[in-house]
Amino acid sequence: MSKNFVYGFHAIETLLKTRAQDVEKLLVCERRNRRTGDIVQQAESLGIPVERASRADLDRRSANANHQGLLAWVSPQAVHNEAFLKDLVLAEGSRIFLLVLDEIQDPHNLGACLRSADGAGVSAVLSPRRKCAGLTPAVRKVASGAAETVPLVQVGNLARMLRWLAEQDVRIIGLCGDGEASLYDTVLTGPLALVLGGEGKGLRRLTRDHCTTLAALPMRGAIESLNVSVAAGICLYEALRQRMV
Repeated sequence: MSKNFVYGFHAIETLLKTRAQDVEKLLVCERRNRRTGDIVQQAESLGIPVERASRADLDRRSANANHQGLLAWVSPQAVHNEAFLKDLVLAEGSRIFLLVLDEIQDPHNLGACLRSADGAGVSAVLSPRRKCAGLTPAVRKVASGAAETVPLVQVGNLARMLRWLAEQDVRIIGLCGDGEASLYDTVLTGPLALVLGGEGKGLRRLTRDHCTTLAALPMRGAIESLNVSVAAGICLYEALRQRMV
């Protein structure tokens, strides 16, 4: 399997806690601060080789990303498939809680959605295989470790997967501006899949057709819609609020 890299304090700290066995080496800037030193100490205690590098070298290797003086070389986290999701749904039953992202292409949006999904206790994030961001280093950085804890499932035919979920009695709630009900008046308990559309286009027609209900976020100002990662955070935490009652 080809190697990838993870950068940033939060992402690497989570990586060392959850997938230390997959880390090949840690590159650290020659000029370190206390937090960098703590991560280096943790890596060394786990038997992970640590190599010193100049900031210019880290800039070059990460394509000038905000690496915060650290790069971890690691086997890429697996992107899961349809069979994995079906097994997960059957195993979790009424507890299943999914976030479905219909063609989210901005890595920063995907990373932010993964971070919110982790915080809200989502079972997995589902997206189509085409026209969707993957688990790139930029996604991992924005996700602040959530890319290592929340399974990302990519499928070839999203509509078919939504139809199968409906057959398993999973309620599929699509978020769109013209939804017939407010999100806050929509039941979000039990087996649930929240579906959000891509940047600019929203939900595709075929995706909408496979939703149990279309719900909308109340908008009281002049702006018609929110960034998809902001909307995802609001929806996930409303669902969490209802599911905690």
